[in-house]
Amino acid sequence: MLTKFESKSARVKGLAFHPVRPWICASLHNGVIQLWDYRVGTVIDRFEEHDGPVRGVDFHLHEPLIVTGGDDYKIKVWDYKLRRCLFTLLGHLDYIRTVQFHPNATQFPWILSASDDQTLRLWDFQKRSCLSVLTGHNHYVMCAAFHPSEDLIVSASLDQTVRVWDTTGLRKKQLGGPAGVEGGFPGMTDANGNRGTSAAAATALNVQAELFGTNDVVVKYVLEGHDRGVNWAAFHPTLPLLASAADDRQVKLWRMSETKAWEVDTLRGHANNVSCCLFHPKQELVVSNSEDRSIRVWDVSKRVGVQTFRREGDRFWILAAHRSQNLLAAGHDSGMIVFKLERERPASANGPGDKLYYVRGRELFCHDYARATGGSSGVDVPIASLRRVGQQAQTDGIGSGPRFLSYNQHNPTEGNVLVCSEVDGGCYELITFSLTNAGGSVTDGKRGSCLGPGVFLGRNRFAILDRQKREIVVKNLNNETTKRVQAPLPNVDCLYDGGASGRIILRADDRAVLFEVQSRRVIGELTAPKIKNVVWSPDGSKVALLCKYGVVIANRQLEQLCSISDTVRIKSGAWDVSPSGGTSSKLFVYTTLHHVKYCLSTGDTGTIRTLDNPIYATRVVKDQLFCLDREARSRVISIDTTEARFKLALSNKKYGQVMHMVKHSRLCGRAIVAYLQSKGFPEVALHFVRDPQTRFRLALACGNIEAAMESAFSLEQQQGLDGKARDVWGELGSEALRQGNHQVVEMSYQRKKDFDRLSFLYMLTGDSEKLRKMLKISNMRNDIMGRYHNALLLGDAAERVAVLEASGNLPLAYISANLHGLEDVAERIKVAIETQGGSVEGLMDKVSVGTKKGGRLLQPPTPIIRAGNWPTLAIKKTTLEDLSAADAGEEYEEEEAAPVSAATAGVAAWDDDDFGAPDAGVGGADEGFDMGDDDDMGWGDDLDDLGDEFGDDAAKAAPVDEMAALNEISDDAGFQMPPAGRPPAACWAANSSHAADHMAAGGASSAMQLLHRQIAASDFSALKGSMLACYLGSTVSLPGIPGSGSIIVPLMRNDASGHPGNDSLPRTTSTMRTLVSGVRQGYRFFQTGKFNDAKNSFSEVLSQIPLTIAESTNEANEMKEMLEICREYITAIRIKGAMAEAGSDPVRSTELAALFTHCNLQPVHLLLALRSAMGTSFKHKNYIVAASFARRLLELPDMKSERNADLRMKATKVLQKSEQMARNEHTLNYNENAAFTIDCKDFVPIYAGEESVKCSYSGSTYKGTEMKGQVDLSDGFCTIGVETIGLVTGK
Repeated sequence: MLTKFESKSARVKGLAFHPVRPWICASLHNGVIQLWDYRVGTVIDRFEEHDGPVRGVDFHLHEPLIVTGGDDYKIKVWDYKLRRCLFTLLGHLDYIRTVQFHPNATQFPWILSASDDQTLRLWDFQKRSCLSVLTGHNHYVMCAAFHPSEDLIVSASLDQTVRVWDTTGLRKKQLGGPAGVEGGFPGMTDANGNRGTSAAAATALNVQAELFGTNDVVVKYVLEGHDRGVNWAAFHPTLPLLASAADDRQVKLWRMSETKAWEVDTLRGHANNVSCCLFHPKQELVVSNSEDRSIRVWDVSKRVGVQTFRREGDRFWILAAHRSQNLLAAGHDSGMIVFKLERERPASANGPGDKLYYVRGRELFCHDYARATGGSSGVDVPIASLRRVGQQAQTDGIGSGPRFLSYNQHNPTEGNVLVCSEVDGGCYELITFSLTNAGGSVTDGKRGSCLGPGVFLGRNRFAILDRQKREIVVKNLNNETTKRVQAPLPNVDCLYDGGASGRIILRADDRAVLFEVQSRRVIGELTAPKIKNVVWSPDGSKVALLCKYGVVIANRQLEQLCSISDTVRIKSGAWDVSPSGGTSSKLFVYTTLHHVKYCLSTGDTGTIRTLDNPIYATRVVKDQLFCLDREARSRVISIDTTEARFKLALSNKKYGQVMHMVKHSRLCGRAIVAYLQSKGFPEVALHFVRDPQTRFRLALACGNIEAAMESAFSLEQQQGLDGKARDVWGELGSEALRQGNHQVVEMSYQRKKDFDRLSFLYMLTGDSEKLRKMLKISNMRNDIMGRYHNALLLGDAAERVAVLEASGNLPLAYISANLHGLEDVAERIKVAIETQGGSVEGLMDKVSVGTKKGGRLLQPPTPIIRAGNWPTLAIKKTTLEDLSAADAGEEYEEEEAAPVSAATAGVAAWDDDDFGAPDAGVGGADEGFDMGDDDDMGWGDDLDDLGDEFGDDAAKAAPVDEMAALNEISDDAGFQMPPAGRPPAACWAANSSHAADHMAAGGASSAMQLLHRQIAASDFSALKGSMLACYLGSTVSLPGIPGSGSIIVPLMRNDASGHPGNDSLPRTTSTMRTLVSGVRQGYRFFQTGKFNDAKNSFSEVLSQIPLTIAESTNEANEMKEMLEICREYITAIRIKGAMAEAGSDPVRSTELAALFTHCNLQPVHLLLALRSAMGTSFKHKNYIVAASFARRLLELPDMKSERNADLRMKATKVLQKSEQMARNEHTLNYNENAAFTIDCKDFVPIYAGEESVKCSYSGSTYKGTEMKGQVDLSDGFCTIGVETIGLVTGK
């Protein structure tokens, strides 16, 4: 059994597969109906309107409908798209056992239901009415089902009978035709297999109806043979067979003819009531389940049991089969399982050249791709028939087919194939045949046992894995053992091809090891969880390790190149073998359940196409994928690998090929744009992106001011001058300012109406005339601050005084006029102040003149350069922008196009956008822009236009085209600015997985996430001091020159031999010396009895260890030892505190004293603990434990010294006295002879086999699961019961 999905819920009483989607509906005993996606294992929806258990459920074949029946006597029809119940059918008087839609529900909108009221009912769910009530059973009707193609219904009842009903009359009545008209729906036949009904038969039915009543539905057969009630009955999909399951623990097979039905055979084996049975939809099998907690599979033709699957503790109640896929489902007491009986992956292996060897049924075939004709993938040549092996050799049992196939690529003279299966624990068969006459001379008969697949090591050698000893056994082609090699790892469970002669890949747990058999050395090793297969590239340079949920690409030395993961299972994979195009051995195509995807060694992945059914890839040539389906039939499907080839060409720097594909291929989508941006080629995306917003972002990313400006104008036309358009001009201005193109900055600020920045820009560029225009605009806008600001930048004192006077600040205006020598203005302001009742006396005393702090005339700085843009750094264009620098010799071949040189392709690709043409810039004359030759280079400043909105008629003038003379600055556009260097903090976080490095980089969030994942830290208050120390200690602050900020200098731990560049790592404050000092301080406090201080010291060390980086493996091991020491001493101190609280309780105090001695303490401290425990137990007359403590005390090495002579004498006396008394006064929860750990909460022993949870950081253990999810009491910041990787030390 291959379990595909398993759910946990209340008892499942009804199951139904969706006919198309990967869904299954389960009705539960608690009244809930669950809709599951069994492929991803999630609940899609729940329906909860039934009152009581729901026993029957079914999907409509075409409509989004579900029908359910429950113990509330109701049949409900649900729409799972609307997520509600559409209507309820009432009529049954007792529990409803099963419900089913008619197989042809589009023509016959019928629902069949069976009930404990001893009837079956047929309903029309469109009219929402009952069509017919089928009576005849005299006990509960346990199930009822339509025949897949005929006018028949089968029902099973506890009256020990199975009844078959004929619905021909009802069908004719529903079709509405006269009695003699032939009817039926497509696929329906009568009992004779004839389509329709003859006129004579119709007349006979009418006569019967006249004499004996309705003939809508009549009983055709009554099958009697079971000794107890029948629980289930089912039709065979195609043959005239029935299967029934009953409480007599038997499954019976019945055959039907035109006039009668009879029992064929009885299948015995179940040990309790058989609750359900059905015919397998694709194989001649019967599957049954029972309350004996087992599922059994029976061979219909041999009528014997083939397989049995048991489940401890859960009884099975229901079975369901998928209509088109090889899937079964079973419901039990605690949920359900979706499973397959055997694997459907055909065993195959690539041979030399264009050949594929595979197994179909019991035949080994060679598929020759070279002999492909129109529409076919090649020709199948039979090689040999495979014998059945194992205990099921006579029944062709489930799971006995070949699982692995290996072809000997090292032998050019003859063909050697190893066929391996999992029968009886694993076996192999060696087949040898001639390559020239494949089907003529076949040698077989060489068999043996093995574990997993076999691998050919050379021309005449192959290796298998011994099942018992897990040794690598090397054999020759005569099946004789020549060598036995011990595997380098003890738990090897599979071996694969190593890609070269004498090499194999071993799988052990989640590791793959490349092993050379002759020299017995390990060449390479990597981590790959749940490896399923290994695929080598044609040139042997790369290998793809297919895992259950991912692919790992490595080189020939098994050094990992990339790793990708997926959410669904990986099915197969194949390397590209195209003879041209440059993708051979570089493009890996793999398949999942419903997709074909690709993977490059750079780690780039993508989806190529979707699949209706799973396939198994064997070969990729250009845009064709050769594969095998689940029936082992060779197929060819078309795929489009343009995206993969584009990414491959970009990573290989084949820029001519890249630009050719941009020009001629249909590359589009946000994914490609994002990919090009992430790889640093936004200018390439500009060539096929037409959306103005996206083009604007890309142009900014590559520093193309012209393209960005073009997109900004387009966005402005689309959106108008609202907030979004202004944001666009603001971003363009920022980028232009970064490049030093102040003319574009000026236009951007004008468009955005950013007056303050515009004024400052004019001051920097020395454009006094435009500053005066800005002053005029501020005056028209009544912007007092803007007016004063512009007057200040112009150095116009009179204007500043006028602004102060106009704003009502007369005292300030008087002072300013006096300071700047404007006596007439000052006198006028003085009169105005006195007129308002004020005085100017003392105003000038507030201003100190002639000193440093005194007033002075402010003048704007003189600009160094007034004309043109600022000088910018001349930077070489990228290869993709200046394709003349590309390798002209590179050629790229399309299947139907002539070769095009890279340079030619690149220039042609650029031609469309006119970016590179000197005479056709965005502002070229052919675009119709005005090329004015004003002093401002034809830009036009729009300052007069800005005044229009304030009513200044004199300022109105003809509109100036802002884009005029744009070609004047086109020489600076299109450059890629130098990339900014990475700050040290970014390098630290990228180069390390240690929380201390992330914290030093300022990434508190990522550091806490790492600690949470690695050691389950949840309360970071205890770690706050250590984390802040990491951050503050990783840099040095140096004071800068006066007026500037301090300089932050990063401190690095790997800069001894030179600056590490992007590989830098920070220094951290906490070192091994710090930890050792803390532990020693804790020892001193413990020795002197200062237990609280000792606990604080050890807790401080515990909080420092996660943020300490080990410099060597020895330091890493010492750090882990310190972790255990701190845990043991903290536990001992807490036990000591509990002893003080339990002083009056002799039992508890003796138990705690005993546990105190089991903490892993230093010998000198253990001596103190044993002395205390011996005294406590002796005082309370627990002589047995007192004697054990005395013995342990006397065995300590320190007891031999003279300073412990008195203690040695006391211990000897206690031992003698205890051995005389030889009894414990109290019953203690303590057994020194049994291994145990200490519960760190309640301080009781946890013996082996008892349930417990641990802290993944400190290792503290807690009895039971009560503390799971709570904070550890030893360290104070980690969550208990979370399984993590544990402490990461940095080495």
